Amino acid sequence: SGPNHSMLVGSVALPALVLVALAPHTPDLSRTRRSPVPHAQLSSPLASAATPSSSSDHDILLRAARGEQVSRTPVWLMRQAGRYMAAFREFSDKYPFRMRSETPDIAIELSLQPWHAFGTDGVIMFSDILTPLPALGVEFDVVKGTGPIISDPLRSMEAVLAMTPLDDPEAKLPFIRTILGDLRKETDGKTSLLGFVGAPFTLVAYAVEGKANRHCIHTKTMMQKNPEILHAALNHFADAIGQYACYQIESGAQVIQFFESWAHHLGPTQFEIYAKPYADRAMQYVRERHPNVPVMYYANGGSSYLGLQRDMACDVISLDWACDMREARKTLGEGRLVQGNVDPTVLLGSEEQISCAVADCISKAGGHGHILNVGHGVLQGTPEDAVRTFVQAAKDTPLPE
Repeated sequence: SGPNHSMLVGSVALPALVLVALAPHTPDLSRTRRSPVPHAQLSSPLASAATPSSSSDHDILLRAARGEQVSRTPVWLMRQAGRYMAAFREFSDKYPFRMRSETPDIAIELSLQPWHAFGTDGVIMFSDILTPLPALGVEFDVVKGTGPIISDPLRSMEAVLAMTPLDDPEAKLPFIRTILGDLRKETDGKTSLLGFVGAPFTLVAYAVEGKANRHCIHTKTMMQKNPEILHAALNHFADAIGQYACYQIESGAQVIQFFESWAHHLGPTQFEIYAKPYADRAMQYVRERHPNVPVMYYANGGSSYLGLQRDMACDVISLDWACDMREARKTLGEGRLVQGNVDPTVLLGSEEQISCAVADCISKAGGHGHILNVGHGVLQGTPEDAVRTFVQAAKDTPLPE
C-alpha cells in the first residue's frame, strides 16, 4: 500500500532514518541483473568466500532490537563496509561513489564483504544518506577527496517550494529495491539486514550548506534570520524520509537506522526545535506502518543532550563514543534499548586493548537491551584484524550477571 500522506502532513517535521543493514550472501556476480559495469570486472577475493552458516544466532540482532532477551551481545559496526578493507578498495579505486552505491551488483558485494570477512550479526546496505536527494529535486555528486557536493544549495523559500515529493520511490529509486531485495533473499535465516536513512535535519543542513561545513554557517544563519525557510524544508524532508524508510523496509530491510550525522552542530535548544520533532515525526510514521520493524536513532555528537533523546519515537538509541555507557543507561532509563559505543580509535590499539574495551562496554550496559557497536563509523586505516578481534570479542564476552 502507498504512503499515508495524511500522517505526514503537519506543522512539525519528521525525523530521518539512518542506516540500512543488508543480509549476507555469497555474491553470484554472473546473475542477470543489468549493470553498466561488466561482470568480469566485479570479481574480488570475497566473491568466492564461504557464506557464514545458519545458526541459532542468525536473528540475534533483530531480536535484541525488539527488546527480547538474548544469550550474548549482538555486534555490527557503523561504516563496516569501507575503505579500511582491501576488498572494498578494489571497487572504490575504480568506480565513483554513486556508481558503486546505485549499481546493484556492486552495492550488494560491498554490503556483504564485512559479513563474509568478520561474521557480524548484521549486514547494512552500502549506500549514502544523500541517496534520496535527487528524487526530491536536489542533485548532488561525490567528489573524491572532497565528499558530496550540492551545486545548487537550498537557501530560499522558492527553492524549497520547487522541491518534488518522493511519492513513488519505486520509480525514482528502483535500485534500492533490487539491492535490498536480493540481500534479503540471500541472507534470510543467516543474519539481520539493516537499512538506513539520514534524519531530516542532517539532510536539510547538507542541502543548505552544499557541502560539509565546519560551522554549518548557512544553516545556523537561517535559524536566526529565516527560520520559516528551514521549517518548510524540514517538513518536506520529514515526509520524504518517512516514506523512504518504509520503502527500504518493503524492499527487505529488517531494521532501520536514522542517522543524525550533524547533531554535533546543534545545541540542546536547537536540537529540540530543528531536529527532534522532525525525526520523531518520520520515525513515528515508520513505526505505525511497520510496527514489528525496530527503528534506531543515532545522533553523532548528541550525547551532550542525551536526556532529550529519552522519549524519542524510536526503539533503540545509538550512542556516540563521548559518553559513558553506564551513565547513558541511567540517563535514558533502564527500559530504553541502546547501541554502541566503543571509541573507533580503540580499533587502532592492540588485541588486548580492543577486547578490554569490548568487555568494559558490555559490562557497563548491564547485560540486557544492548547491541555492541562503535560510537562512530570505522575509521579509514583501521586494520582488518582489529575489526575481526572486535567482533569475536563481542561474541566471546559473557553477559554480566
